[in-house]
Amino acid sequence: MTAADIVQKLRDRFGDKILAFDEKALDPVVKVAPQAVHEVCKFLKDEPDLYFDMCHDLAGYDLGAGKELGVIYHLFSFKHKHWFTVKTELPREHAHLPSVSLLWRTAEWHEREAYDLFGITFDGNIDLRRILCPDDWEGWPLRKDYKVQEYYHGIRVPYDEDWSQFDTLAVNPDRGHYVFAFEKKLPVVNENGKSAEKAAQ
Repeated sequence: MTAADIVQKLRDRFGDKILAFDEKALDPVVKVAPQAVHEVCKFLKDEPDLYFDMCHDLAGYDLGAGKELGVIYHLFSFKHKHWFTVKTELPREHAHLPSVSLLWRTAEWHEREAYDLFGITFDGNIDLRRILCPDDWEGWPLRKDYKVQEYYHGIRVPYDEDWSQFDTLAVNPDRGHYVFAFEKKLPVVNENGKSAEKAAQ
């Protein structure tokens, strides 16, 4: 069954809850009203001619500061050997979607990731908590208007200058230990507190 055939079945069943269909996309994708996500996904899983028994992936995305957030679902049917892609977009303020984790258990962790990085709440997910960042991290790191916190429990969080201006170590020796991969990039510092590599140039 083609993507166009599947979309026609969805339009016949859900009417104006099916908002758009991009057949020319690399992965043809149907856009669904956010409040209809669960019922559409349940239909895609339960309908014998469709039988999408696997949620291969779902991921969040951000259309830009002040614009909508989105979630995209990649589905597969082992029985029929066909793929299908569903997406939905919703306001970034108080972003809530119905969870599909009880339809596909694999979605539970994917929803946690979208929650952790984009701040999208999936109502009905029984274990909705951060999965990559610490539980008390501030903000949603993959939102395009995200501003990283300066300190986390007294530990300096790396900023852009930390990656490009090593001499800030000498200028601000009280900045403390850096986190993430930055410490792997720390240069050898000479007795004047400058990067030995820069001093040699």
